[in-house]
Amino acid sequence: MSLFRKIILLFALLPLTGQALAQQLPVPPTLDARSWLLLEMGSGQVLTAERPDERLEPASLTKLMTAYLTFAALRQKTIAINQPIPVSQKAWKTGGSKMFIKVDTQVPVEDLIKGMIVQSGNDACVALAEAIAGSEENFAQMMNREAKRLGMNATHFTNSTGLPDPQHYTTARDLATLASALIRDFPEDYKKYYSLKEFRYNNITQPNRNRLLFIDPSVDGVKTGHTDAAGYCLISSALRDQRRLLAVVLGTKSDAARASESLKLLNWGFQSYEAVTLFGADQPVATLRVWKGTQKTVKAGFGRAFVVAVPRGYGDKLRSEFAPLSPRQMAPIERGQTLGTLKVTIDGKPYGEYPVPALENVGLVGIFGRTIDSVLLWFQ
Repeated sequence: MSLFRKIILLFALLPLTGQALAQQLPVPPTLDARSWLLLEMGSGQVLTAERPDERLEPASLTKLMTAYLTFAALRQKTIAINQPIPVSQKAWKTGGSKMFIKVDTQVPVEDLIKGMIVQSGNDACVALAEAIAGSEENFAQMMNREAKRLGMNATHFTNSTGLPDPQHYTTARDLATLASALIRDFPEDYKKYYSLKEFRYNNITQPNRNRLLFIDPSVDGVKTGHTDAAGYCLISSALRDQRRLLAVVLGTKSDAARASESLKLLNWGFQSYEAVTLFGADQPVATLRVWKGTQKTVKAGFGRAFVVAVPRGYGDKLRSEFAPLSPRQMAPIERGQTLGTLKVTIDGKPYGEYPVPALENVGLVGIFGRTIDSVLLWFQ
């Protein structure tokens, strides 16, 4: 499991302590929605949330997992971007929102991707699922395995589209995990497809249902969803001054409301918090002694810039301290393996704790070297 996923799952912005600091925390907005969550992408901090673990129907937000697996299949060369995909009866007959592909024709993968993302086409999702896994049922099993790998422990998928099913559910927190993983793991695909404002296929032009793409130039995704049970939902992400926030808003009463409530949440996050870069990408946070390894030390740090959001006016009071996980670090070590914790304080008061991974691999030395280190350890 990656550093970023561990941060989201384990450390999601620990409560601030100390009366003086608590009084200065920004007051989060109240939204007209069933559930919401605002994530600082640079550190995985949850800046505010309301009922983030309530089980809800994801509707077309499901398509983020379908897209994630599609991008993974392209990377693994299981499918190719220009590969023509045959349209089955099942794909053609799938109800709900459509790309309007025709049965017994072939559609390039890239068109299906645009139909899935821009037009929210259920037919496109089924066609992609069948191309990747042989059937939508097999694809749903892949979705659930990937959800577990990402740490989406309160999620279960039964289809690639988000069409209603009693066993098809998730939470705002899990959706934040999924959306942030998609942006992080497939940045070029995200940039290429999720900001498209319209797509024309089969002589039918359909606009992107994400209204924020037309309202706020800093918003570059992500996905809308709607069913009667789920209400109107939107996961949105905005990049301002190299700082990215992700908002998950579920269960609003209208298309307009999901856009306005999401923008309210994003604006609050950018205006109320400032971003402080504690460490650059691959910058060592600490260098640790390694025993029985092919090298004597290992660097611990973050694979990308580590940014912490703090209430405005507190950036210069931010401090951090590294605490190793073990007093004796033994080989072998894999890049990404957690080696310690970065403890962050503001004005001397606890603010958050974050796992720090290894920046490099360290193999196990031969028997002679291990014997020498074993003897030396007796004297430590």
